[in-house]
Amino acid sequence: MNDEHWRTWTRLFLSLLAADQQDQLTWLGERELTTDLVVDDIEFACLIGKGLTDRGAFEPENLRDLQAVGRRVAEIDADGRTVQWADALATDPAWDEVRTLARRFLVTLLGDWRRPLPRPLSEREQPAAGTTPAHRPEGAPRA
Repeated sequence: MNDEHWRTWTRLFLSLLAADQQDQLTWLGERELTTDLVVDDIEFACLIGKGLTDRGAFEPENLRDLQAVGRRVAEIDADGRTVQWADALATDPAWDEVRTLARRFLVTLLGDWRRPLPRPLSEREQPAAGTTPAHRPEGAPRA
């Protein structure tokens, strides 16, 4: 896959992280997505961002902002990673900080953090439970 694909994937994923809490909960709907899967994808996005920066598809400040998101989620304790993301969004203030950092990334990259949310996968399109998060594009390697 090319750099533009991964730039788009990263932008869409960070748009979800930057969205207002109610919009995130609406996006989740009935989906059961555990926090650890979201954290995995943030770590994956940081790896993608490093590669994009190395190839000139991201500016160094984009990578710094993305890595700030990664550092914040790395601080979430193991117990906080086992809960449903919807519950964590409502109870863990770390996700408010992640939201702010994701917004900063989007403002640096695009000039505004308000972006359309990625299209959730339909039930038919979703991978088997425990294999990949619902928002990871098909064929995306695991971090």
